[in-house]
Amino acid sequence: MAEAAAAPLHRRVRAATPVELQGIAWLQVLDDSDREQIASQLRVAEAEPGELLCRIGRAPTYWFGVLAGLLKMNNDASTGAMVTFTGIPPGAWFGEGTLLKREPYRYNVQALRKSVVAGLPIDSFQRLLDHSIPFNRFVMRQLNERLGQFIAAREIDRLNDPDVRVARSLASLFHPVLYPGVGTMLRITQQELGMLVGLSRQRVNEALHTLQRRALIRIEYGGVRVLDLEGLQRQVFHS
Repeated sequence: MAEAAAAPLHRRVRAATPVELQGIAWLQVLDDSDREQIASQLRVAEAEPGELLCRIGRAPTYWFGVLAGLLKMNNDASTGAMVTFTGIPPGAWFGEGTLLKREPYRYNVQALRKSVVAGLPIDSFQRLLDHSIPFNRFVMRQLNERLGQFIAAREIDRLNDPDVRVARSLASLFHPVLYPGVGTMLRITQQELGMLVGLSRQRVNEALHTLQRRALIRIEYGGVRVLDLEGLQRQVFHS
């Protein structure tokens, strides 16, 4: 087992199970023939905590998705302060912009905890774009929603209120289009949320209890349940 964990991620891949395939939203919009062919090309692996899926400067080889666990997208700390761009929860597929441009990654993507990730080879991704209208619509919607998410994140990053930063991070992690696998309950520790937001676990705890008193979320064992996503989003912009 230890030897398997030490092997590079691409050497630990397997085929996706029927249950895993059923949970991939974009796969369900494809025509039957495309779905069957693409399903056979998807590869799945378990990423260990701290393991990198994408590294700055490396050429992309897969379009990645999160089947279980939690990832983060960040810059290279060697060039200055560490900046986390976003958390990546279950149901998320990411990196399509990099694949479209076929350029090296400009960010790192790292597992915050043990995570199950899937990958579609870049050539398969490009072939779907070339002939599948449903897939094109899915990718276009992804890009549009992600643009809106990063614009909002840029606006909020200018604020210094820790409660706003926690609210913004939570709201983005419950995005129904980008992260359809989350639902209303996200399994995340306060330490993990602190790593995404750039705050201590203690300060995150204070912010979560503030949001809970406002009936926006409920803190549960092992995670956070959103009771009012629209209210949480309004909290982001009008605190």
